[in-house]
Amino acid sequence: QVQLVESGGGLVQAGGSLRLSCAASGRTFSSYAMGWFRQAPGKEREFVAAISSRGFSTYYADSVKGRFTISRDNAKKTVYLQMNSLRPEDTAVYYCAAKPLGATMGLNYDYWGQGTQVTVSS
Repeated sequence: QVQLVESGGGLVQAGGSLRLSCAASGRTFSSYAMGWFRQAPGKEREFVAAISSRGFSTYYADSVKGRFTISRDNAKKTVYLQMNSLRPEDTAVYYCAAKPLGATMGLNYDYWGQGTQVTVSS
């Protein structure tokens, strides 16, 4: 079992930056692929970024490519999402997720955090 807790969300001006963190508990964190997803009010949850268990492979939604960076520190059992050049359309609740297989862009992750709100003002 893996428990995930996101932090780092908040209110930021367009063009600004935020760094989200997801702290994980569990004995097998280093074997899990990790992903970030987001959901805006009235919208479906969507993929944002994912990273392989060892951090050698990363994947991004086209909408955030070049602006967001996913990374992980397996020693700290933490995954990060560095968000730069934020836009109002990035406003959403951001969730981290974990799965024991390879990283994917789908919603088929086994464990989910509670989410953290990111609001980008214009």
